[in-house]
Amino acid sequence: MTTQIINGITVYFVSHEGSHLSAEQDALDLLGEIYGTEAEMLVVPAERFAPGFFDLSTRQAGHFFQKLQNYQMRLAILGDISQHLATSKALRDFVGETNRVGHHIFASDQAALEAGLARGR
Repeated sequence: MTTQIINGITVYFVSHEGSHLSAEQDALDLLGEIYGTEAEMLVVPAERFAPGFFDLSTRQAGHFFQKLQNYQMRLAILGDISQHLATSKALRDFVGETNRVGHHIFASDQAALEAGLARGR
């Protein structure tokens, strides 16, 4: 795990390795990892999420986002989720609205993350 400042925002990059994330407890565990740091945003690799996370009907994503929101922590999901987007209009709408608002971000790569953080200031 590393911390970096991007466009004036301190971001904490979660490791690519580890168990799948899906539940509110997983969000709390990530918050525990950054406790005492200056991190303003968690950047989580897309592949760290459980297979059902991107199926909005499971509510995993909603609960995960909400738990981080409750603790005023921003979330960026970094990586290719095009396969999930291709099969779900609801997910495409969710990602589009999330990125439009800019508090949380879905970014396909580092450049998209940096661009999203520049917009979301």
